[in-house]
Amino acid sequence: MQHLFSPEGDAALAAAMRLRPLMAFDFDGTLAHIVARPQDARISTAVATRLQRLARQLPVAIVTGRAADDVRERLGFEPHYIVGNHGAEDEANRRRADALRGALDPLRETLAARADALSAACVTVEDKGQSIALHYRLSRDRDAALALIDDLLAPQRRDLHIFAGKMVVNATAADAPDKADAVRTLLQRCKARSAFFAGDDVNDEPVFEAAAPDWLTVRVGRPEAASLARFYLHGPQEMALLLDRALAALSQPAAR
Repeated sequence: MQHLFSPEGDAALAAAMRLRPLMAFDFDGTLAHIVARPQDARISTAVATRLQRLARQLPVAIVTGRAADDVRERLGFEPHYIVGNHGAEDEANRRRADALRGALDPLRETLAARADALSAACVTVEDKGQSIALHYRLSRDRDAALALIDDLLAPQRRDLHIFAGKMVVNATAADAPDKADAVRTLLQRCKARSAFFAGDDVNDEPVFEAAAPDWLTVRVGRPEAASLARFYLHGPQEMALLLDRALAALSQPAAR
């Protein structure tokens, strides 16, 4: 995996922009820095301004683990699409989203019954509707916290899709769409020829894995040997420059 700001990356970005792709982005760790208090996360003015300019020319989507309503107020610009809850919350398909929310009710009952144990282990439950996140960043004994989480989730594993993140374990319905499904659906919806996707975490890897050869995929954060993204950025601090280069490529006349 190469840094996007390299000769190979510049060529790939220019080629991608010629296809006028769907531009899809994760939020936390990608457009916004990871912060100690998730409620404090925001996109910088510099990045939001560039995304607004980009949205005047191409379809722009936010595909995030947050709930759609939660992320909307943190953007500072209006994307064409927001898909929340790791792909499970598509605002254009509310009936499906409601069904996926209801599928987590048995887990909600389990977590409520074990609330004291979770609190003692410093595990925070974040119910986002179509997904539930069990955060253990504040736990004094993270191995014990993970063991508790595994114990709570074990009886329902057949009905759940469980996946890790940065100091968090996420659960969605077993048949819930993931981010790759979301990007493919958005491609059909906006009729774009290709896609650009940037993300930073394990739940973004399905998009990298599913990417067609003409998609441009970017991992944000230190390069990981196991990642299937084509390129990487060092962190969200490089996002404004990426958007500048994308906008510049869009302004170039088409080759004849």
